[in-house]
Order: sequence, then C-alpha cells, then structure tokens
Amino acid sequence: MLRKRTAAQEENVGNPKVDKNKALSAQEGLLLQPKGGQLVDIGLGQKIHLICKGQGQPVVMLDAPTGMSSDIWFHIQEDISRITKVCAYDRVGLGFSKRAIQNETTGMEKVWRLSTTGRMVDDLHRLIKSAEIATPLILAGSELGALNGRFYSHIHDSEVSDLVLIDPIPEDLFEEEQWRQYWYTNLVPSLQVMQLSAATGLNRMFIILGLIEPAMRGEGVTQDLLQRQKYYLSNPAHQSSAVDEHFFLNESASQVNEISKYKPLLSRTSVSMITGDYFDDQLPDHLNQIVVDLQEKCLEQSYPSAKHIRVHGTDRRMIYKSPSAISKHLTKIITRRQSKKESQ
Repeated sequence: MLRKRTAAQEENVGNPKVDKNKALSAQEGLLLQPKGGQLVDIGLGQKIHLICKGQGQPVVMLDAPTGMSSDIWFHIQEDISRITKVCAYDRVGLGFSKRAIQNETTGMEKVWRLSTTGRMVDDLHRLIKSAEIATPLILAGSELGALNGRFYSHIHDSEVSDLVLIDPIPEDLFEEEQWRQYWYTNLVPSLQVMQLSAATGLNRMFIILGLIEPAMRGEGVTQDLLQRQKYYLSNPAHQSSAVDEHFFLNESASQVNEISKYKPLLSRTSVSMITGDYFDDQLPDHLNQIVVDLQEKCLEQSYPSAKHIRVHGTDRRMIYKSPSAISKHLTKIITRRQSKKESQ
C-alpha cells in the first residue's frame, strides 16, 4: 500500500538544501559501509545489508530495536563470534538496506504494510534462504525485533531452535489508551521533527554542536562505528524509515497477536525473555509499569515455560550499555546446543 506524502515531505521535493544533504549522505554511505558487510539480493528488487562474524553452528541471528540499524549489536556480535557464527541485518530502509522502489511486482505490501512485522519477517525469511544461513538458528530480537522474532518463530517454527526476546514490546500494549496517546502525540511527532531536520541538514549542525549524540559512544566504540551512527542521524532515508517503524508499531503488534492465536509456538522451541530491572528514564513511571505488567502477561499466556532473565542495573538500552549480560545468556544457549549436537 502506497502512503501519501506528508505536507513536510511535499515541501522537501526539489528543495536545494534537501538535495544537497541527500548527495552528501550518499557520499558518506559509500565511505562508511561496515567491513565484512554484504548486500544480499532477496528478490523482488530488494537488497538487504547483512553482516556475519565468526564460524560454526548454531547460527545466531540478531534483529535490532525499533528504528535502529544492525550496528547496535556491535559488542554482542564481537563476543558471540568467538564461539559461533552470528549475523545481524538492517531492515529495509534502515542503515545500508535501501528501500526498493515500490511497484506492482513486489505485491507483499497488499498483504502487509512495508514497515510492519509481517513484511519484515517475509524479508528476513528470504534473506536467510538467499544468504544460505544454516537452520535451525537462535533468533534474538529487541523491541520491534522481538515482535519480528515471535512472528518468525510461529510461522517458520522448524527454522528456530531458540527464541530470545530482549525487552519485548507486548502485543496488546497499544490497547492501553495512556500508552497509545503518548506514542502518537509525543513520541512519533518528535521523531518526525528529527526526520525533517535530517532532511534539511540541521542534524549535521546539531551533531557538531553536541546537541545530538549517538546512542553508542565512549569506551569500546570504534571511530568507524561512531561515524556511522552520526551518518544515520543525518540520513533522511534512515530517519524516514525509523519514523515508519514507530508509526506502524501498533499494526505490527496486532499482527503478532493474531499469529500467536492462530498458530501457537511449538514446544520444541525454547523461549527466554531478558529485561532490565530499571525503568526507562525517558518514560513516565506509570507507562513503564504498563510495559512491565504486559510483558509478564505475555510470557504467562503465550510462553508459560519461558525463562525470564532480569539484568541488574540496566534498562532497555542494555544491548549497548550492558552487552555482556546478553552475551552471557546467548553463550549458554549456544553451548547447550553445541553439546547436544556433539552427543548425537
């Protein structure tokens, strides 16, 4: 389904500042592509940026939080690559996975909207097949990535041995009026402003002045990684896709809710959920509590035998602030699977 441009997007057509910023972003993109990454043709005119590290099985596939690129997994990939093969990818429109021009040959937008879980899972499945990634694999996702992981595991159950949900978005979260109001009257509009300032080149100036800072910085963050994050913040295409993922998150949650009821997960797939024990300081406490309560409800109703791991002293940013805690849990799963395979 094609969506009409917003008024802000219409104003940007033919705008010299916007055109100059697009050209600059394109040049930066060529210079900043991650070493070892590849563009995989998944068919239907779409190519997905995939980066894999390490060797061995089971393969670990990582799916990023809402609106984020595969770089967010940098520390965890480095850790896990020491014992097995671990892959991360950029969803369509994010990072280095440019969005293909929509046309009638794709067809899938008539079933699932571009920036929703159903479409992302279809892309991921074709990516895994095209890149010849060995299955069954360990699928780990955070926030929207966790919704994708759930949908994928229910549909392609034989391809997933273990599902790891990191601070997952509960599928019935948007049924809560307080949350829905916050999301669409506060968060999404702020992201749309970020998109507009990226398109006009303002984000570049804000970064130079220190008014906008990359999420991952400090010790252990390479200069290349730091520069790529700045590139994403200034890249209007990336920011536009980030807005779409947030805007259609309600629809993604609804799709997962439906598939969970229609096709329950087989018991042979192990499920674990990892959450921090701190609230997100960017959210009011009552909204944080809604998320916590619904995460527990989801686990009880959909995955009663799942293991819940709480990481002390961290919040939803644990992927890059406390990566060792996630790596430790993934290592346990990998070791268990490798030992089981050796004993067969």
